[in-house]
Amino acid sequence: QVQLVESGGGLVQAGGSLRLSCAASGSIFSINAMAWYRQAPGKQRELVAVISSGGTTNYADSVKGRFTISRDNAKNTVYLQMNSLKPEDTAVYYCNADVRTDGRRLYRSYWGQGTQVTVSS
Repeated sequence: QVQLVESGGGLVQAGGSLRLSCAASGSIFSINAMAWYRQAPGKQRELVAVISSGGTTNYADSVKGRFTISRDNAKNTVYLQMNSLKPEDTAVYYCNADVRTDGRRLYRSYWGQGTQVTVSS
């Protein structure tokens, strides 16, 4: 089994910063892409940022220039540095990773439990 555990959420004023972390553990052979998604009340879950195993990144237009995704492959951990936060960034943030549990298996998508980010105006 594979577990993803997020941390770093909280309450911050508009213009502030937060750093989210997500550590993957368990029966991990390799990890391909890692990503952050978010879901605001009454809205669909949306992709915020994704990073490949080689470090290539992509961002939602709404967070470009403000958020930075990074990863530490040795620690099986992905980070999301969020700067210049806005009230519309308020959501539950979920970590996602494509994990292979052994060399004979295909990659499978795993999700964390989510961490709340609230930005006050």
